[in-house]
Amino acid sequence: MNKTYQVKVNGALELSVSNEDIKSLDTIETSHLKYHILQDGKSYKAEIIDSNFTKKAYKVKVNNNIYNINIFNALDILIKHLGFELGSSKLVNEIMAPMPGLILAMNVKVGDEVKENDSLLILEAMKMENVISSPRDGFIKSISVQKGDAVDKNQILIEFE
Repeated sequence: MNKTYQVKVNGALELSVSNEDIKSLDTIETSHLKYHILQDGKSYKAEIIDSNFTKKAYKVKVNNNIYNINIFNALDILIKHLGFELGSSKLVNEIMAPMPGLILAMNVKVGDEVKENDSLLILEAMKMENVISSPRDGFIKSISVQKGDAVDKNQILIEFE
């Protein structure tokens, strides 16, 4: 199966690259993250300077020119077309009240390290106790409420570093 990827270079140039295109490159890894590439009789020195797998973003230096590259597969494109962003829940920097209610318990304090799904606080709403859990790993930057506070929907409760 020949997979195709959408590649965006420097936020402007967009192109499609297939597995066959990648396999046809004459590439040698000269050292860690450094490559020598021959294509159409021309020689290129390439180096991966930085990579962020979550954002599918890479910074690549080719013959002393630096390029910012984003690579998306078919699933990424479909998710974006449907109006979602892959991994967006992992990038949440603040917790907001999902509904009006009363803070029954605070399970964290400023500076605490939390893991994904750790209990942050308990919010009572409509006579039900709702455990608000961490959407990602991180550190607590600030807490805007305390036990006993009444909160409105979409009020910021906790911020992450």
